[in-house]
Amino acid sequence: MTDSRESSENRAENRSGGRQLQVETHGLDVIGDAERKGTPRTLFWPWFGANVGALGLSYGAFALGFGISFWQALIAGSIGIVFSFLLCGFVAVAGKRGSAPTMVLSRAAYGVRGNRLPSVISWVLTVGWETVLCALATMATATVFGRLGWGGGTETKVVALLVVGALTVVGGVMGFDVIMRLQTVITVVTGVLTVVYIALVADHIHWSTVSAVPAGSAQEFIGALVFMMTGFGLGWVNAAADYSRYLPRGSSSRGVIGWTTVGGSVAPLLLLLFGLLLAGSSKDLSQAIAIDPIGALTTILPTWFLIPFAVVAVLGMVGGAVLDIYSSGLALLSAGLRVPRYLAALVDGVLMIAGSIYIVFFSDNFLGQFIGFLTTLGVPVAAWCGVMLADLVMRRRDYDERDLFRNSGRYGDLPLQPLLLTLAATVLGWGLVTNSAASWLDWQGYLLDAFGLGGKTGAWAYANLGVLLALALGFLGTLALGRGRVRAQERQDPSEEVLSAV
Repeated sequence: MTDSRESSENRAENRSGGRQLQVETHGLDVIGDAERKGTPRTLFWPWFGANVGALGLSYGAFALGFGISFWQALIAGSIGIVFSFLLCGFVAVAGKRGSAPTMVLSRAAYGVRGNRLPSVISWVLTVGWETVLCALATMATATVFGRLGWGGGTETKVVALLVVGALTVVGGVMGFDVIMRLQTVITVVTGVLTVVYIALVADHIHWSTVSAVPAGSAQEFIGALVFMMTGFGLGWVNAAADYSRYLPRGSSSRGVIGWTTVGGSVAPLLLLLFGLLLAGSSKDLSQAIAIDPIGALTTILPTWFLIPFAVVAVLGMVGGAVLDIYSSGLALLSAGLRVPRYLAALVDGVLMIAGSIYIVFFSDNFLGQFIGFLTTLGVPVAAWCGVMLADLVMRRRDYDERDLFRNSGRYGDLPLQPLLLTLAATVLGWGLVTNSAASWLDWQGYLLDAFGLGGKTGAWAYANLGVLLALALGFLGTLALGRGRVRAQERQDPSEEVLSAV
């Protein structure tokens, strides 16, 4: 009787989040009912914490860089942010329906081995993002120390990189419980300090200058909108179910969608607004942000707030990077690497630090490379997102968890239709995007002339229509071609066993 009571108490403690922190042992396996906990509301914390960083302020300068006015940038940014995080919310529903990582649930659409292609793309995207965030935190720290007269040179950058890298890797290796607690702390600290930052620099806003920024064309407006989509929700959509998979099966789907969307969107919307006002008030500040997106924001701060701002910058970047390194490890496992999850996260951490070294010490055109990276990978990720969402919409039953891991199961091994559709959408998409600031992307935009859009120097060259086209083709193509395949899968009887570990 005593053993039974103690067991019940232990289970209650586990569900309440009071258990001792330890390295998460789950990898690609399905989360059992006994370990599912929380409510959709808990999704607010990781998504808000990952998107409340000072980088959101810099997006104001990025958006205005497309040659559009304040109001155009605000509208384009708002639509891009909310719509892209809404996509994340829909994908997050798959997590609570299947209780497995995003890139495992994607096997229902792509087959067990066929899913390795989108898994590799997802892995590259998340490793790229965590590298960018780590590098930005390093450069921001060096800028702050330089202004304080405490250094700011190579030695400072090396130490900052090691500290930021260590925080990110430890969080990613420890796993879900540590991340959820860490994101709560990051949300509160960065939220409060960001409000203080806004109050301190508000006098640098000059509405007469901001309102005088001339309006741009429809093509430039669309280009800014697509950039905001790829910079926010489309950068997370391939990891959106990694956190909702821990929710009980009976959790509200509307709640999952709503809290994911709100958690991801609310901070970027407010930061974008203020960032637009700052960047629109000073052309010099806007240009400086293109070189050092976070560090440039310190140039208008009083000296006494530089250290708190460094805390905001580092914690905000770490919050996003931790989520990325956790999901990049899961994507690497889904791509076929057979190691424990924490080792996969550690491998990604090494790559993150190596990439950050290049950005911090050798790259001289951050913004051009950054936009090129987002746009290039945004095309295949948008295609995958379209396929994934259409597949999810057509399903009336929850995922068969055992068959997600069996080549001979209902989801198949290497189905050609979703793979060919994704490849076709990617090829077409890359033909309609350009980025002249990154020389290694000169090959893109090869369809702009053929489609009568003015070629690589025409008005549509920087609208980045390829991202929207890939998303639409993936979604509509799957709805048109995949319905019979999904119905055939759901006519089969459920597997007799539920796979609890891999």
